[in-house]
Amino acid sequence: MKISQFKSALQLAKPTDNPQFLQSNGVPVSAHYHITEIGLILKNYVDCGGVVRQERKASMQLWLANDTDHRLSTEKLLDIIEKSEQLFGLKDEELEVEFQGQTIETYGMSAQDFGFQFTTKKTTCLAPDHCGISNEQLPLEMQKKNTACTPNSGCC
Repeated sequence: MKISQFKSALQLAKPTDNPQFLQSNGVPVSAHYHITEIGLILKNYVDCGGVVRQERKASMQLWLANDTDHRLSTEKLLDIIEKSEQLFGLKDEELEVEFQGQTIETYGMSAQDFGFQFTTKKTTCLAPDHCGISNEQLPLEMQKKNTACTPNSGCC
């Protein structure tokens, strides 16, 4: 989910509402969560094929304390996002969510009727040809689909 999509979904709620989040396993995040930070993550790296890459992502951390009366309003969350956009020059980056599990867990996010749900993320090889990984050995969602038209296929 991009920052603009997150903000648009928040703007559909009342300013005083407490946005709701579900973990990827369907367990609700307690309503007394805190947003401890929203920031910009820059990642410069070289992949296993020798290609230099850079990623820009926005990161939002949800944290639970023992202050069970705490509630974060939609209006306050939008203010935090806007301040981070101004301070860090956030554009329309992909938004990641950090949440405490066995360790700090990182998720994507999707908008739902009730609020937002954490979505799982996956790793993949960025240079499968270099590593000797065939298309068939990649997970299904990572496989390149053959979209070329063939004679008599009816697609052209």
